[in-house]
Amino acid sequence: MAEFDFTQAIGEARAKYESIAKALDVDRLKADIKDLETQAAAPGLWDDPENAQKITSRLSAAESQLKRLNSASQRIDDVETLVELGHEEGDQDSLDEAQSEIGEIQKDLDQMEIQTLLDGEYDERSAVVTIRSGAGGVDAADFAQMLLRMYLRYCERNGFKAKVMDTSYAEEAGIKSATFQVDAPYAYGRLSVEGGTHRLVRISPFDNQGRRQTSFAAVEVVPLVEATDHIDIPDTDIRVDTYCSSGPGGQGVNTTYSAVRITHLPTGIVVTMQDERSQIQNRASAMAVLQSRLLVLRHEEEAKKKKELAGDIKASWGDQMRSYVLHPYQMVKDLRTGYETSQTQAVFDGDINAFIEAGIRWRHEQRRAAETEE
Repeated sequence: MAEFDFTQAIGEARAKYESIAKALDVDRLKADIKDLETQAAAPGLWDDPENAQKITSRLSAAESQLKRLNSASQRIDDVETLVELGHEEGDQDSLDEAQSEIGEIQKDLDQMEIQTLLDGEYDERSAVVTIRSGAGGVDAADFAQMLLRMYLRYCERNGFKAKVMDTSYAEEAGIKSATFQVDAPYAYGRLSVEGGTHRLVRISPFDNQGRRQTSFAAVEVVPLVEATDHIDIPDTDIRVDTYCSSGPGGQGVNTTYSAVRITHLPTGIVVTMQDERSQIQNRASAMAVLQSRLLVLRHEEEAKKKKELAGDIKASWGDQMRSYVLHPYQMVKDLRTGYETSQTQAVFDGDINAFIEAGIRWRHEQRRAAETEE
């Protein structure tokens, strides 16, 4: 086995740290923290709880980011000192410890590097995620519910605030669709790589003959709109229907017409909301989601026009983006990045950070390649 090259490993770690620090702009980060601290200390901050939550969340994220940067720099210095002492004293235990620490530092730097790749126009925002069952009957509805649980567990693992806004239950099992909102810095930038068609292959628990079944579910991710987005929706462009909220199996969970369905007539986009008790609250939430979808649609149309003008029309990367195989072998594989794991249960328990990070790197490479072609 070749001797571990500490000089090269430490040099690579330091170079990656400096690249990350430059990309994140430490001086700007410190200025942002100072500005957010001033806003957080303002009298009457919590008169607007929603805005206060955004400010404190952004402050916490920025402080955590700066702390990680400072910690990484210090750890590189410390491990370099440990290597020098290990060589001087011929202490193999110290050198083994240093090698292990360098590996951990490299892992942390890889995760921090992801942050520098989240530079899209809306990447910093909260996200609205909708899951819909596709082909595959009751298995597809069950798969959609499995994905909902997976993403909610992912949010829980990462300390992201997630709120289910609407659920449409299937008759036999699972869900027809569900929409939830994730409030965390860069939630959209991270989760947007999950958009597309997901495929499940397994022995169907709903087939009395125990046959293998392939089912599909679609995941849509849009950024949460803000007041500055200027998405005007004339009243004449929408139809609003109200109805009683319902739970699994159609059982009524309240007897008032609080649930809201908004149909955008020009595009056919339909948004339903039943999480809140108040019809007014549900209508406001539904309008926010509709605006988010129209915002994404507008930018997709703009991007399409640019590609047409450039004479370069490519298929969307979102289709058939991941396969979950539970039979005849255990494997979850991302068809875009090639990343895969045999730990299927861990994935369904929300352990999908590696898939998301691989997706972010893949997207960044795609964007860079597209810019080069232009």
